[in-house]
Amino acid sequence: MKTIIAACSQNLSGSRASIQATLRTLLAAPWPSQRDIHSWLQLLSVLQWVLSFLLLGIVSLLLLIYLVFTSFWPISALYLAWIIFDWDTPEKGGRRLPCLRRWTVWRHFRDYFPVKLVKTHELSPSHNYIIGSHPHGILCVGAFCNFITGSTGFEEMFPGIRPFLTTLAGNFRLPVFREYLMSGGLCPVTRRAIGYLLSKNGTGNAVAIVIGGAAESLSCCPGITTLTLKNRKGFVRLALQHGAHLVPSFSFGENDLFRQVVFEEGSWMRSIQQRFQKMMGFAPCVFYGRGLTSIQSRGFLPYAKPITTVVGEPVTVPKIEDPSSEVVDVYHEMYIRSLLKLFNENKTKYGLSEMDELHIL
Repeated sequence: MKTIIAACSQNLSGSRASIQATLRTLLAAPWPSQRDIHSWLQLLSVLQWVLSFLLLGIVSLLLLIYLVFTSFWPISALYLAWIIFDWDTPEKGGRRLPCLRRWTVWRHFRDYFPVKLVKTHELSPSHNYIIGSHPHGILCVGAFCNFITGSTGFEEMFPGIRPFLTTLAGNFRLPVFREYLMSGGLCPVTRRAIGYLLSKNGTGNAVAIVIGGAAESLSCCPGITTLTLKNRKGFVRLALQHGAHLVPSFSFGENDLFRQVVFEEGSWMRSIQQRFQKMMGFAPCVFYGRGLTSIQSRGFLPYAKPITTVVGEPVTVPKIEDPSSEVVDVYHEMYIRSLLKLFNENKTKYGLSEMDELHIL
């Protein structure tokens, strides 16, 4: 009996020593620093944003279709009824949620790159504005962070101005995703939606339009400063019809976030991309960024490159309900000159050389 008790005591002592050794090893191991924790929070904030834009709408649609064939079919029926009832809301200013714009995750999102907003001129709350956002890039990170989230201080820099950002109208047909977009202040890039914000929503509205669109995204690469703008005049006509001033903005560094396989004009792959763009409204870009585990791995997360969005001088536009093509051309040329001035005055400050030029196609 004494032998058994002695053996048990030895086992307990050994276990106790083993536990103590393990605890000493854990305490001696390096714990994540505050910097490491912030880095992971930044990475996760970007991951949720990328997944939301690429998958939220499609996954929600497939889930609702699946529920139709289960005992939970009333959920799909109720949401379908809601969409029918709420169909025109995106075209009438949407449904902004200030709490979402102030979401803490957007500060981590901003700091990942980081994204910075630079003000060069005042915007009066007594007017409405159309902000031309350049360049498109792959996912319009600069436009989203500055005009949809409150993380870069747009509303503090421009008091009394409410920013909106336009995107493809088809995005507002996707369940759940449409609610996500409207809550931040996104609206369809249609004449009706933009016209509502510029004429029936009071003053102090700034509607940002990524003018180059899908066509421009097909050519974006690091170091490339080419814009699709020469024949994009619809935004100028809208500005004239509503008397909204035109404001150029340029996001330096936007094209450095991803690497893209650019197919030559006339190639069969480029032809497929352009046909898809005409049918669906967006271009199927072949691109990659960094992976989740390390910067050396490949994935769909953007590289951490600084983005500086400079908001330029407004071009004063009169209200002309039915402007002629000649008048549209005059103000379109004025806008281009203002954009070129903004680019040339700031390019050396934010990563480009004096030799870099802005090419407009």
